[in-house]
Amino acid sequence: MSHNAPKVLLRSEESGGHVAVVELTGGGRPPLHWHDFDETFYVLEGELTFQLGDDLFTRQAGELAFAPRSVPHTYANLSGAPARALLVITPAGFERYFDRLAARIGESEPLPEASKPIPEVITVGPPIGE
Repeated sequence: MSHNAPKVLLRSEESGGHVAVVELTGGGRPPLHWHDFDETFYVLEGELTFQLGDDLFTRQAGELAFAPRSVPHTYANLSGAPARALLVITPAGFERYFDRLAARIGESEPLPEASKPIPEVITVGPPIGE
């Protein structure tokens, strides 16, 4: 498995649509965005910098960051060291984005579930530091 491919650990279809869990490795740099689902990030290794609204803060291994639905947020690994985090998505559905991403990276064939609709994400700003 490549070092940066996300890994979906729990899918919508396994939780009645209530929750999905994704392991993030490396630390992408999504643009500042919001959506109609909650995201909870639990840092397993290294550190990640989060932006929530206008606040910028860092979480280390063993710490948690919560991005409530409809609040603009993003994250980045600015440390230069490896980082891993568990992302808990409630309600589920957005894990399909990570399934598709892993397939594009060449990790695997996309699962049939990945073709189902993905909740809309609204970009409202640049990644952290841009």
